[in-house]
Amino acid sequence: MSSLSISTATAFSLFQTLSLFTISTASGQALLPPVPPSQGNHGVVMKKNRRGFGAVCYSAPLTPQNLQWVCTVSSAVLMLSRGTAAQKSFLVPFFALQAPTSIISWIKGEYGAWTAFLALLVRLFFFIPGELELPFVALLLVIVAPYQVMNLRGTQMGAIVSLLIAGYLAFQHFSRAGSLQRAFDQGSVVATLAIICITAVSCLLFI
Repeated sequence: MSSLSISTATAFSLFQTLSLFTISTASGQALLPPVPPSQGNHGVVMKKNRRGFGAVCYSAPLTPQNLQWVCTVSSAVLMLSRGTAAQKSFLVPFFALQAPTSIISWIKGEYGAWTAFLALLVRLFFFIPGELELPFVALLLVIVAPYQVMNLRGTQMGAIVSLLIAGYLAFQHFSRAGSLQRAFDQGSVVATLAIICITAVSCLLFI
């Protein structure tokens, strides 16, 4: 008797499930659980609106590592550019203080040592343009710098030194250009933008 009641209850539940499935299929709506918003690896979040799902992108924040990359690229551009009368030798310690940790580790590793060795051989026997002297000196400075100097990286003192260097370069560049309009001439606009980026990023890192 008990087995008969169990089978009757099971058949009744199956009948209810089939009835609901038939009704939902006829109305064109599937009884599926709601899908939560999914977030990918690149900051893309799927949001549901009235018409369906849409991708909403969120920009990455200005992290110190991203700012260091901006400083490095701007320093390299300023080293190679000719549209400034500022003393570019100050860019060498600035690069050592503000370069990302991945670049410093690569320079201090085996690949950096081989690069410096080959560059030194080329410098001894061949002519190197003057624009490539500063990157080579910056490479050697990072390799031979003692750990007491490299420990200034990422500290308040290192940020102050970098800000002073950037401010001095900006003062030299704009004062020797003569006027703001001349600083943005065709031959100087690249160096001017690089100096502005270096100064702005140094202020952000100091704050």
